[in-house]
Amino acid sequence: MQTTDAGFDIRIRDALGNERVRENFRRAMDGLMQRRLDLFPDPEAMESLRQHGMRIKASALSRLPELLEELESKLIANGIKVHWAETPLEANQIVLDIMQSHGATSMIKGKSMVSEEMELNHFLEQHGIDVLESDLGEFILQLAGEPPSHIVAPAIHKDRYQIAELFREKFPDIPYSEDIDELTQSARAILRDRFETAEVGLSGVNFAVAETGTLCLVENEGNGRMSTTVPPVHIAVTGIEKVVEKFEQIPPLLTLLTRSATGQPITTYFNMISRPRQPGELDGPEAVHLVLLDNGRSRIRVDEELLDTLRCIRCGACINHCPVYVQLGGHAYGTVYPGPIGIALEPQRIGIDKVGTLTSACTMCGACGEVCPVRIPLPKLINRLRAEAVDGLRSDAAIPGHGSLRKSTEARAWWLWQQLYARPRLYRTFTWFATSLRGLTPRRLGGWTRYRSAPKPALRPLRELARREGFRHE
Repeated sequence: MQTTDAGFDIRIRDALGNERVRENFRRAMDGLMQRRLDLFPDPEAMESLRQHGMRIKASALSRLPELLEELESKLIANGIKVHWAETPLEANQIVLDIMQSHGATSMIKGKSMVSEEMELNHFLEQHGIDVLESDLGEFILQLAGEPPSHIVAPAIHKDRYQIAELFREKFPDIPYSEDIDELTQSARAILRDRFETAEVGLSGVNFAVAETGTLCLVENEGNGRMSTTVPPVHIAVTGIEKVVEKFEQIPPLLTLLTRSATGQPITTYFNMISRPRQPGELDGPEAVHLVLLDNGRSRIRVDEELLDTLRCIRCGACINHCPVYVQLGGHAYGTVYPGPIGIALEPQRIGIDKVGTLTSACTMCGACGEVCPVRIPLPKLINRLRAEAVDGLRSDAAIPGHGSLRKSTEARAWWLWQQLYARPRLYRTFTWFATSLRGLTPRRLGGWTRYRSAPKPALRPLRELARREGFRHE
């Protein structure tokens, strides 16, 4: 779902007005935050693990070209075909070409945020491919015609009553039920046949190990394993930043991911894919393909500060702890990646000119940076992007849309303030007029007074009060 900022304010108003969705989010986030906290009882041990995870990802990013070449070499040696894509359109075309080369017209999908980034479903359906999501949350949203609202729990904004009504609408032959277990069983029965008949299975990748040429997939429902083993062809899609150097680095990252994402000590399923089916083996795909997508990641990596964005392991902890996200939900952002990581990533990926106002959906409370398992300094990055959005100077980062939110009136106002502040006599004259004419302060100052009253200059400047009364340090 690529978007522009045109409807940002509308989406925010709609989200704030939907009490049911806000209640669903609040209940879900409270549970996720508490479960995460319960699994990190020792702050020192948690911080040590976070530092370890940060170093693993930072080291991989510093050697990214080398590790990607090693990964490709090992995968090819293992019998996996590797494809490179610079843009989502190229990646989509590669997936379509693979399917057409196998004469395939149906696909069953495991959960993949990169496929959402590619808008793969829409592309394939335009070319006559039948695509079905197998993750329960993604399946529900596909039925509802909605994009994910969370990177880990895509249908977290819906309660069981809404899902029950949706199932009754889409599957009238299935007995109506509001019981979660029964709803899950109904979805499982529907999907089971599709696993057996789909010609291609697609998945994401959580970690790609360069040392062994192994694709690691983390999931809880078993649908990922079904999607990657039952169909005769498996296509994996991932961003180039998911590569790590050694297999021994996976356990600490896996520990951080599962505990930070859902508050689980370990994931239910951990799939390791290193090769297609071998002679004598009874299951597994006959062909495995990996599509490595850049989509701006190389551009982000060259900036010494912004490259920290690429350390993200997609756990969603920053989203779960964000007070803005809890009030708005994921759809209000209008981008594939919502919440703090979306605010940091999407303007870099899509362009500040298109989604730059996302940076205003942040209180700078710092919660996201405090809980990130790989210590991404999200508040610092968001503040940097805010500056990039209004900066009138050229940027070495080459962020698309740099300076596009700069307004001439605001720029002139700040320039005037700079001139006044740098000249003491002129500044004193200005403050005298401001205090003398404080009664003329307008009550409306655009967006500043939408939710607050207009400020008025004080009767006495602070320096004058300090000079008169002195400083008290007690």
